[in-house]
Amino acid sequence: MRLAALTRVDRNARRLTEILTVLGRYGLADWLGGLNYEWLQGRLVSKDGERLGKLTREARIRMALTEMGTTFVKLGQMLSTRIDLIGPTLAAELAQLQSGTPPDAAGAVRATISTELAEPVEELFEAFEEKPMASASIGQVHRATLIGGQQVVVKVQHAGIEEKVHTDMDIMAGLAELLQKHVPDARAYQPVATFREFRRTFLNELDLAAERRNLEEFARNFAEDETVHFPAVYPELCGRRVLTMERLDGISLEDEKQLAAAGADLEGLALRGANMYLEMIFRDGFYHADPHPGNLMLLPGGVVGVLDCGMVGRIDDHLRGEIEGLLLAVVSKDAEEVVDVVMRLGSVPAGLDRSALRSEVGAFVADGAGQPLGELDLGATLERMTDILRRYRIALPPACTLLLKALVMLEGTGRRLSPTFNLARLVRPYQTRALKRWLSPERWMARLGKAYRDWDRLLEALPRDLADLLRKARNGSLEVRHEHPRLERAVNRFVLGALTAALFVGSAHLWATGAAPVVGGVSLFGAAGCLAAVAFGIKLVRRVARSEKDKGGG
Repeated sequence: MRLAALTRVDRNARRLTEILTVLGRYGLADWLGGLNYEWLQGRLVSKDGERLGKLTREARIRMALTEMGTTFVKLGQMLSTRIDLIGPTLAAELAQLQSGTPPDAAGAVRATISTELAEPVEELFEAFEEKPMASASIGQVHRATLIGGQQVVVKVQHAGIEEKVHTDMDIMAGLAELLQKHVPDARAYQPVATFREFRRTFLNELDLAAERRNLEEFARNFAEDETVHFPAVYPELCGRRVLTMERLDGISLEDEKQLAAAGADLEGLALRGANMYLEMIFRDGFYHADPHPGNLMLLPGGVVGVLDCGMVGRIDDHLRGEIEGLLLAVVSKDAEEVVDVVMRLGSVPAGLDRSALRSEVGAFVADGAGQPLGELDLGATLERMTDILRRYRIALPPACTLLLKALVMLEGTGRRLSPTFNLARLVRPYQTRALKRWLSPERWMARLGKAYRDWDRLLEALPRDLADLLRKARNGSLEVRHEHPRLERAVNRFVLGALTAALFVGSAHLWATGAAPVVGGVSLFGAAGCLAAVAFGIKLVRRVARSEKDKGGG
């Protein structure tokens, strides 16, 4: 793995040099630890002229990611959802990352559209505005008019971005492997697993055809709901790098002045938007994962319009069952069941103090369940829970952390519209629905059917496997192997220790008896053996100390 990681890093030496330069300037390169950072940062400034010595470490991380470009901005945005790994302070800082990018020239945009859709822009659209409405990290958005007169927006991927992203991904993969192997303090952050999840989600977001499919699925799920609207897409004018969709005319929920001027019912708007998201999560298991106000619009008739569906989350039946079980355990104040669900869901470190975790979860459940639902601050409650998990180094699956982040963001958006908004109160009907589904005969029949299939397969295979074991035992070919991941190292140390002790005892005996050759009354073989034994002993002690340090750090 080390060779592959170094190869990835070396292959992109120029880009890696740029990255390391940025990290060094922001005081984030550990190999520069010998420098006086306080002195250095007081004299260095960011790309925007801000003195780095006045900034917190979290702010410097955010600024460094911004300066390193699109891929690293997206990495920071993804990490902002992993409070269980990086903690609430850094997560809150990374949530401020902005993904704005200078727009491509008009000629490059037209070339991308023509290449992707195999026709000139003039033949595809009646009118196409060359000045973009907005430009984000992945692409830019232009107004256009179709041949039939329909008003649309066209999202176009930035030229050359895929090549840059793949180069950065290559470097990230190599660095993640090196961190996992050689930096014990980084192992708690699961760099390799975290990078793989980031790679999967970002490459999916980079593909505009995936966003088209998301819009189509959302439209199907809410086809009967007249209070929600997703932009219609035009598949014949879409591809991997181009997305053409209906233009929505309304008021962004970020524009508080226009909302007030229009006399909008902000409380009702917050309730409709929140219920839409809860339906996505608990009914469909497929939800928009970025519910900040800029992605929501107030359309005529009080309809909620939803934009930018590139980032989505999915909840399969297994995860939904575990989440519902967790809700029921919290309501019943069953701390033991809460711990069991968390341990089934998450990645649990070796040597977990289960009794301490159960005690802390018990206090958390008692505090939360003791409050009236209408007074519960769901955002603060979820952050407290993730803080407990982070301190015990329990890493939740990405699907779960993305959901928690979406819920916290949803509550923030709701309270921005209406100070009296309370998401926990809206969850109550879904909690009741979950209990009914949990106790429903259909669910138990499905579980019995699955258990029957599992037992049927076991009973079918068991006689054959037992007969095979008995035949091997009768023939003397049965082998039982036990592997211990550190047994070989322990045996080597034991042998080295025994040899060192034997060498020291034997050499001391030669020295004491004055075995020839003797110089100045000292046996040369005895003295040399004692010195060698001491050297071996020091080496052994250092190995043990290093192993204990690595074990404590990992």
